Amino acid sequence: MTTLQSRPNTALVVIDVQNDVVARAHNRDAVIGNIGGLVERARNEGVPVVWVQHNADDLQVGTEGWRYVPELVPESSESLVQKSYGDSFEGTDLEDVLSRAGVGHLVVTGAQTDACIRSTIHGAFTRGYDVTLVGDAHTTEDQTAYGAPAAADVIAHTNLYWQFQDAPGRSARVTDTRDVSFAD
Repeated sequence: MTTLQSRPNTALVVIDVQNDVVARAHNRDAVIGNIGGLVERARNEGVPVVWVQHNADDLQVGTEGWRYVPELVPESSESLVQKSYGDSFEGTDLEDVLSRAGVGHLVVTGAQTDACIRSTIHGAFTRGYDVTLVGDAHTTEDQTAYGAPAAADVIAHTNLYWQFQDAPGRSARVTDTRDVSFAD
């Protein structure tokens, strides 16, 4: 259980599924489909959906590339957190959003695996959250030209090591979309 007091609830967090971020992402359509299914399930079960959107020089606010993909549309009642750093908690109101909702468990999806996903899952874990990474609902683009492993290998490695994270009073898990439980 989370180390955060009086925070028994779960939230689905959707990170940076923006047009330019996922334009060349590995298994883009399947990942977005999985995230869309989780968003629908969360809404039906009354689970908060928290959207995170990156702002940067190459993702200018208001541009088409900055917008969320058309397949995923946040509802006006859902929180939308704007960020400028990899870790979705840094310099944002994400902690306040989650605290108000009594959330101590995050189900994390989105992009990019080797940047904002990794930063956020580690940031959440060190802040006391239980963190479930949805193994088939995060993605990244091919960065092999810069010496990185292939995108599929980055995703597989992140899924592998995250399931073995351990800390007092917190849990880290990896699960596939079909096995996500918002009741945990």
